[in-house]
Amino acid sequence: MTADLQSPPRTARGPVNAAERALAPDLARGAMLLLIALANSAGVFLAAGPGLEPNPEGAERVYNFLMVELVHARAFPLFALMFGYGLVQLARRQAASGASEGQVRSVLLRRNGWLIVFGALHGLLLYSGDFLGAYGLIGIAFTLVLLQRSDKVHRFAPWYLAVGLAYVAALAFMAFASFAPGDASAPVSAFPSVLADTYWASLVERAAEWPAHTLMLLPMILMVWVGAWAGRRRLLEEAGRHLRLLGWAAAGGFAIAVAAGMPMALLSAGYLSVDEETAGLVKMLYETAGFFGGIAYGAVFGLVAHALTRRGRLGPVTTAVSALGQRSLSGYLFQSVAWMVLAMPFTLALGERFGSPLIVSGVCAVAVWLVTVAASDLMRRLGYRGPAETLLRRLTYGKR
Repeated sequence: MTADLQSPPRTARGPVNAAERALAPDLARGAMLLLIALANSAGVFLAAGPGLEPNPEGAERVYNFLMVELVHARAFPLFALMFGYGLVQLARRQAASGASEGQVRSVLLRRNGWLIVFGALHGLLLYSGDFLGAYGLIGIAFTLVLLQRSDKVHRFAPWYLAVGLAYVAALAFMAFASFAPGDASAPVSAFPSVLADTYWASLVERAAEWPAHTLMLLPMILMVWVGAWAGRRRLLEEAGRHLRLLGWAAAGGFAIAVAAGMPMALLSAGYLSVDEETAGLVKMLYETAGFFGGIAYGAVFGLVAHALTRRGRLGPVTTAVSALGQRSLSGYLFQSVAWMVLAMPFTLALGERFGSPLIVSGVCAVAVWLVTVAASDLMRRLGYRGPAETLLRRLTYGKR
């Protein structure tokens, strides 16, 4: 373990207290949940991944376009980056309290082991597009293999960006080289569990969907590694020392994500006509470039938090969104409960009651996120951590 994580061995400490929290990571997590709500609600209401209206008209065209450019395949990379960042924050706080390397590792392994349990229950009972189970597995692997390695090892993490950029360039070349007109629509994957007529039938579908989805997410350990690299350098907590890097990350990340996502966005909005082969390449291009969009969002939230902190006084909106970031696990799980109540055929099925399931999904996403922001701010005022956070911390640290 490097110097910033080393301390004389004593005992592992409990969870972080409010005075130790940095604004930028919490603000990023709170705002990130809006992007996740928009992406997941669209997938549930339209029973497809990504959630796109296959035959858009009017405002649906604009909505499809913006979702592809700014949300789909951009929200979950930010989730992965912040997860890696959080692993380093947690390890650093444990080590600073005097915990040995073994004790730090033990705390992280317990926490990520319980995340797998949370993810399994979440994925089977509520929403098979769960990320918690995969992150628990990634967190265990990262803790055992990478977390306590030297800077010589971690310096290779940013090179994943160079490899990713080369892959984006190769996919762009292939897509344009194979371009052929046709009548293919934007490729999406079916989401059977949200079409089930009964809760029991949906449970059976999720039992098959969740394990496959979890395994598909495991390569995101590379994104988590980049987030951990940023955490080791405190890019968000000490944004003032890294303004140039964050500025380039924001501008460059959005430029790559938007440019590479443009063909898919135009296709999903009905402004581009291609054959099925080109459509498949276009989808791969937009998905691969999404990682750069996640980096851009993370950098933007770091810059925003730095600007707000310099003012010396946070407004009520910033405080409330940050409060949600501190309770992001509860906010994330609440969203899945909301989609179950609002969208499923055996509950309110709001998507079938109005003209456009896509637009309804967006309205519901914003409304649900605002509810979680308000509830988190109330919990902050009452000094309550949040139900999921309280349970996870009790399981990780015990009763103390």
